[in-house]
Amino acid sequence: MGRVTAIVLLAEVGIDMSRFPTAAQLASWAGICPGNHASGGKGLSGRTRHGNKWLRTALTEAAWAAARSRNTYLASQHAQVRGRRGIQKAIGTTRHDILVAYWHIVAGNTVYRDLGGDWHTRRRRKPEKRKNTLVGDLEKLGYTVTIEPAA
Repeated sequence: MGRVTAIVLLAEVGIDMSRFPTAAQLASWAGICPGNHASGGKGLSGRTRHGNKWLRTALTEAAWAAARSRNTYLASQHAQVRGRRGIQKAIGTTRHDILVAYWHIVAGNTVYRDLGGDWHTRRRRKPEKRKNTLVGDLEKLGYTVTIEPAA
């Protein structure tokens, strides 16, 4: 995050997080939370509110910069969402992640620790989880599977 974005966050949100008991409440106040509107089981428009225009603009610029960065958690998160949902949804997700990280940093008085660009692949490719997924897929196809460790 750049200096100007940090200044805007401090000016618009402040450092007193007692007003926002959770990160979700901060995101909702800022108008950065994902929209969720359904009626009768049918998903309707999930547009977000306008919120604070200075904060939204600063977070959007920070999200674009994070998306262009290399080997960071935010860049890999952005790339994953962009592949499934499109670039605008990905920017909104990255913007939300930055604001949530800000809340955790200020509320917990901690420093930011990036999870790394390979966090999503490390999380998904655990051997036990992979084995269970493959066994489940074979059982859905009608096979009985017995697993024995390799010698």
